[in-house]
Amino acid sequence: MQKWTGTTTPEMLRAGCREYGLRITPQRTAVYEEVCRSGTHPTAEELHAGVRRRFANISLDTVNRTLLTFARIGLIEIIEGYGGPRRYDPNRTLHHHLHCLRCGTVVDFYHEEYDTLAVPANLQHKFKVLSKKVILKGTCGRCQSIKKKHHDRK
Repeated sequence: MQKWTGTTTPEMLRAGCREYGLRITPQRTAVYEEVCRSGTHPTAEELHAGVRRRFANISLDTVNRTLLTFARIGLIEIIEGYGGPRRYDPNRTLHHHLHCLRCGTVVDFYHEEYDTLAVPANLQHKFKVLSKKVILKGTCGRCQSIKKKHHDRK
């Protein structure tokens, strides 16, 4: 299993756009660079704030549409927000997520046993599975520490 190194290249953007007949605009380039550089699973609003440093007049709608286009052509992945805003993930290698229900942090992890989970036989004929992702929900170490400190003060 290949772990993501955080490496994305302008060629990935060019190849993806070329394959789908999309122009490579400075705004698209900026959005792609921002989502790849983030090191987290940013929301559209967070990405918009970063892109606005370079393109002051870029709208949140443009950033949203660009992100959805990138997801549609396979450059990034959408992580549903689990009740919060949707997040975006440039890591296209097979991996899974830990999701903190308190602070909303989403962290990548790799686990070969999860990669090879079998699709139940009764579903194999009803649904063609294209990918699998395990999402573990809980409380991250930072939030556990904060809760413990708050509890200890009482």
